[in-house]
Amino acid sequence: MLLVVLEHDRGALAEAAREALTFGRSLAEKMDEDLEAALIGADDDALVTEAGDYGAEVVHTCVHEVLSDYGPDAYGAAVAQMVTDLEPSAVLACGSDRGNEVMAQVAARLDAPFVANCVDVTPGIPWTMTRVQWGGSLLEDSSLDADVALLTCGLHAVAAQPGDSVDADTETFDADLDESHRVTVVKDRTVLQTGVTLPTAPVVCGGGRGVGSAEGFAQLEELAELLGGRVGCSRAVTNLGWRPHSDQVGQTGTRIAPEIYIASGISGAIQHWVGAMASKHILAINTDREANMVVKADWAVIADLHEVIPAITAEIRSRKG
Repeated sequence: MLLVVLEHDRGALAEAAREALTFGRSLAEKMDEDLEAALIGADDDALVTEAGDYGAEVVHTCVHEVLSDYGPDAYGAAVAQMVTDLEPSAVLACGSDRGNEVMAQVAARLDAPFVANCVDVTPGIPWTMTRVQWGGSLLEDSSLDADVALLTCGLHAVAAQPGDSVDADTETFDADLDESHRVTVVKDRTVLQTGVTLPTAPVVCGGGRGVGSAEGFAQLEELAELLGGRVGCSRAVTNLGWRPHSDQVGQTGTRIAPEIYIASGISGAIQHWVGAMASKHILAINTDREANMVVKADWAVIADLHEVIPAITAEIRSRKG
């Protein structure tokens, strides 16, 4: 059995959980074993139903007063106890910050090896996998010989896709937890951003040094607003003080996965590419046809962005009437 740990936020299934179930569905087929899920800190019927939509045949729910909100120690302890009792062949989560944190806790408690951020996994003796390192700029081939394979799939390694819908069964799991597991737990939240955010935006209009100034980003703001998206930027832009770090796309910034990334005046250094490479499509606007972003883009316009962006904006406004 392959057990997928579902990430959620106070009962709302995270996109990372859907990605893990999608990745896990393919892996379970390779293993020729059932796909089941672990839901820690919640037992909502809607979550169980959604997990079934993504192929989970059984959802093991674990609720406890210590699990009132997310805490890596308590979550890790609960999953580790599930592993001991349920004896899955493998446990998988998505390689988000929370997913990697929980699986590291599980591995430490079971004194077992853990392989993070996999993009391809082949079960066997030993298991073999390819995983991303250095923020995605390096692919590493690894092997794993363990009683249970503890894994995470790379964030945005696959696009979340429902499978053949299954009427998932629910099984309650009673974890042995106490106050010592509250050593780290979410106590409060501060909303920094509402509405469409950079990581979740369907369209991102990115600008690099070629935009020319902080004022030059007004064109990208206008286009992003028309398209229901957000503005991003390269590290060079934040270094120049034109945009805040929260807008930076890249290895040391935000990783995006929009339907389309419109990259204007961005050379496409590897650090930036790491943050943008999960985009479904990329349109590059640049005067340099040899720029890395132009070479890797699905489409490219070799021209001055200050002429192209206003033209795109005008055409969109015209079509919207």
